[in-house]
Amino acid sequence: MASGAAPYLVVEEVSKAFGTVMALDGVSLTVAAGEFVSFLGPSGCGKTTLLRAIAGLDPANSGRILQAGRDITALAPAARDFGIVFQSYALFPNLTVAENIAYGLRGPAWPKPRRASRVAELVELVGLTEHVRKFPAQLSGGQQQRVALARALANEPGLLLLDEPLSALDAIVRLHLRQEIRTLQQRLGVTTIMVTHDQEEALGVSDRVVVMNHGRIAQIGRPEDIYRRPANPFVAGFVGRSATFIAWVEAAEGLLQAGQDGWRIAADAARGMPRGTRVEVFIRPEDVRLTRPGEGGAGSFPVTVRHWEFLGPVCRLTLAAGPQRQLEADLPPDAAHALGAMPGAALAAEVPPERVLVFAADA
Repeated sequence: MASGAAPYLVVEEVSKAFGTVMALDGVSLTVAAGEFVSFLGPSGCGKTTLLRAIAGLDPANSGRILQAGRDITALAPAARDFGIVFQSYALFPNLTVAENIAYGLRGPAWPKPRRASRVAELVELVGLTEHVRKFPAQLSGGQQQRVALARALANEPGLLLLDEPLSALDAIVRLHLRQEIRTLQQRLGVTTIMVTHDQEEALGVSDRVVVMNHGRIAQIGRPEDIYRRPANPFVAGFVGRSATFIAWVEAAEGLLQAGQDGWRIAADAARGMPRGTRVEVFIRPEDVRLTRPGEGGAGSFPVTVRHWEFLGPVCRLTLAAGPQRQLEADLPPDAAHALGAMPGAALAAEVPPERVLVFAADA
């Protein structure tokens, strides 16, 4: 968003309750024009409720929502400027691809020639020109989702809402279609909000990610910031994969001690914390560096391989770091074989101090 430019969408202190359940608790955020923002979180965190509040499908109990400077809080869904794609596609089974896309193009603003031109444009845009006369039952899941996307964009909405649009598709189609959606969004410049529980999906396509938990926003940031600089233990544990354990600050220089066996690790994030502070530590698998015993640096420590899992591009090793801690390490298969990193093998591990995530723990 340009400096001084007003945000396109503003959500101010929005709350929503279903009976005694507080689904949204004072949520506030802004979205810039043309931005792609994903709402990410576990089931029941409020991400879908927030999307539906923006659409007017589940109006907020309190707070305000503004779109392009207009207060839309109390407006009916039909009076708001958005297109929406649902997880279930919600296509009309008795209408063709072209008829589904054209369904909302009615009234004096859409005379027949303009409507036909718009449908043809969208069919080409989503790559369904050869299927324009087919019915939904004759299409694959990915093709049906493209129809739903084209229909949502037909009225040239200012805001595109995507409610877990890819969750019903298989992995390969999901990956391909999410890339198509991002390319299409950038080409059209339409402000987009997507709800997803898939972390890779959110990190891969978004300008910013809104991580939610218990009806509140846990963190908003660029994908890299969310992953590398989580704001709290929930985000650190939910986004990505981590080994986690409790430790205590042994020295103000950032040295941590974990467990009664005196195991230590250095962490830049712990610098300046008072000695004796109880902390929660998170270590990503890709940040664990492995060598043969005796070949590591000053900060290395002995580990034993407990489990070996081949995942294609990487091998994921489960490591015992003493009797009380378990870490994971990701490394290329060739590197794992070169180290002899099979179950039972003794290795040395090291974690760069700047990569160790540390948060003060509740007593």
